[in-house]
Amino acid sequence: MRILLHTCCGPCASACVPRLEKEGHSVALLFSNSNIDTFDEFERRRAAAEKLAAAENVEIAVGEYRHEEWLKEVAAGLENEPEKGERCRRCYRYNIAMAARYAAGHGFDAVTTSLTVSPHKPSALVFEAGRDAAGRMFAEFDFKKRGGFAESTRRARELGLYRQSYCGCEFSKREER
Repeated sequence: MRILLHTCCGPCASACVPRLEKEGHSVALLFSNSNIDTFDEFERRRAAAEKLAAAENVEIAVGEYRHEEWLKEVAAGLENEPEKGERCRRCYRYNIAMAARYAAGHGFDAVTTSLTVSPHKPSALVFEAGRDAAGRMFAEFDFKKRGGFAESTRRARELGLYRQSYCGCEFSKREER
C-alpha cells in the first residue's frame, strides 16, 4: 500500500517510517503543521523532517504555513481549553484533513499520522479525528505501541534531529510552562 504519513515532526516520524516499511508499505511524508506558533519553529521542525526523509530515502512534501488560518478555523473560542480537549481534537482533524486531501490528489492509497507515537496524544482521539477527516482512507497505526516512543527518541538522537519541548501551538507552550 502507498501510504502518506502526516508528519508532526522529524523525531516522531523517525519511528513510524521504518515500521510502515517493515509492514510492506511504500511511505512518503507530508509536513503540514500550521498549528506551530511561529514560522521560525515551523522551519526548525520542517528541516528536521526533511533530514529524516533524506536519511530514510523517502519523499517529503511540505504544506504551506498558515497559522492565522489555523487560529481562526481551529483555536477560535477554544483558547482556554486544556491539552487533549476539543482544541486538540479539532487540530488533529485539521492536519489529517490536509493530509487526506494531499493523499487523494497524489495517488496514495491511505493516510496516517505520526501523532500517535507521542505519549501526550491519546491514540483513540487521533483515530477518531482521522476517521472524521479522512474516512476510509485513514489507516489507524498506534505508533507508541511496541516501544515506538522510545524508538523515536533513540533515532532522533542518532540522526541529530531537532527535538522540540512542546506540541507546537502557543496554547501547548503555555501549558508546558
